[in-house]
Amino acid sequence: MAYAATAGDMNAAVRAAPGVLALQRALVWLVGASGAIVFIEPSPYEIVTLLATVTFFATGLRLRLALMPLVLMLVLLNVGYTISAIPLYEQPEVVSWIATSWYMAVTVVFFAMVTSEDTTARLDMLRRGLVVGAMVASLAAVAGYFHLVPGGDDLLTLYGRARGTFKDPNVLGAFLILPALFALQSVVSDKLGKALRNVVAFGIMSLAILLAFSRAAWGGLVLTSVCMLALMVLTSRTNTQRSRIIIMAIVAAVLGLALIAVLMSFDSTAEMFKQRASFDQSYDEGRFGRFGRHILGAEMALDLPFGIGPLQFHRFFPEDTHNSYLNAFMSGGWISGVCYPALVFTTVITGIRHIFVRVPWQRAYLAVFSAFIGTVGESFVIDTDHWRHFWMMLGAMWGMIAAAQAYRKTSDEASSA
Repeated sequence: MAYAATAGDMNAAVRAAPGVLALQRALVWLVGASGAIVFIEPSPYEIVTLLATVTFFATGLRLRLALMPLVLMLVLLNVGYTISAIPLYEQPEVVSWIATSWYMAVTVVFFAMVTSEDTTARLDMLRRGLVVGAMVASLAAVAGYFHLVPGGDDLLTLYGRARGTFKDPNVLGAFLILPALFALQSVVSDKLGKALRNVVAFGIMSLAILLAFSRAAWGGLVLTSVCMLALMVLTSRTNTQRSRIIIMAIVAAVLGLALIAVLMSFDSTAEMFKQRASFDQSYDEGRFGRFGRHILGAEMALDLPFGIGPLQFHRFFPEDTHNSYLNAFMSGGWISGVCYPALVFTTVITGIRHIFVRVPWQRAYLAVFSAFIGTVGESFVIDTDHWRHFWMMLGAMWGMIAAAQAYRKTSDEASSA
């Protein structure tokens, strides 16, 4: 709490009392930590986020002009969903899906507004909270997989895969990627003591991702780590920093391979790994397999301006879309089908333009940007449109971009003066 009252930079928009700042930053930490516990509904994340939203609005929060395109696209996206669902409102699950979509949109705006002010301190508190929550989820997943918790198999695993405090192993693996990137950043750039602590944290999170047996999460961790480390090298100010990042990245890769080799010595783990690593899964192949459904669904979407409504895809095909962009078309018609990719890729393009902007929170920005890019790619093969951490990253991206624009403007005015 002492850190929360004093950390970070203060800009003109946050001339609040120290006690108010401490409360706000503590709530940001709590939101990040609670994001790891979502196997019950309503989850602690929903409750804490609602509490944080009310508190921030009561103690001071403003909507920057730069965030208005975000608000507009979110409103249009959910208007499309709501219109397409009109014939289905007698189905409780559809009403719940629509309500969740609107709620996710509100959280995006909340995170954007929060991170657009007092940016360095709030991002640091969010990072700390996410890492703590990720450690809880990871330890629960590892303990469940190795049967270290009596009677915890049903709660902490699913079909022989670790899920920890999540309902789905795939979501566990996806959630852990951003906290793992934060830990990896510390490993390659912080002082020895802190770096060693984060070596342990990164190792535990990586182990949990591996035991979740999610192919998307495996690839996501590797690709986002490479992306983030490459951006850190490109944005480093000295050759010493660049050399350390490269050397530590090589060491981390070697240790990772050693960890996989140890796990492969267990027959059950090796068999599951071999099964999940295969690219000829039955649900991926054939006319109605994952990718076949994408083609057939796209053809349907062109003929249905209002879509088929949320949660209706499985009535026409054996399984869900497993493609968030196609799901937007099918669930919300052409309005949502256009707005969803527009929202996502506008964020990506604008985010790329701000990679090399020198701001105090650039390090956190690179981690969030890399994890966000990974989820954007993953959205082509899985439904991510109700993943809480995805919308949190989307909001944080817009908040950091808005803050960077304000920071650059202030810096230019100071230089001119």
